[in-house]
Amino acid sequence: WEANYARYLNWLVSIGEIIKWEYEPETFEFAKIKKGTRFYTPDFKITNKDGSIEYHEIKGYMDDVSKTKIKRFGKYYPGLKLILIEKDQYKAIAKQVKNFIENWE
Repeated sequence: WEANYARYLNWLVSIGEIIKWEYEPETFEFAKIKKGTRFYTPDFKITNKDGSIEYHEIKGYMDDVSKTKIKRFGKYYPGLKLILIEKDQYKAIAKQVKNFIENWE
């Protein structure tokens, strides 16, 4: 799914919808946490046309560790935008673009 989402982001760049994207460029630390989940690396960092930044996380399923990471990211980094792409959102995107984005799997 991540590879297809990268193809989708490449397409968004090509039509001018976003400026750029990066794969796992940053890891965020939850400094006050002493045990358990202390770090989180979102799948994609997107730079929008207006220069704003958002992070996208692709999740086919949500386990407890993933839920904790996402919850802590929101708590420790409230000024950052995280968009969760779960199964239904991914399938909706795939349905719209899979026939014209090259190498869609």
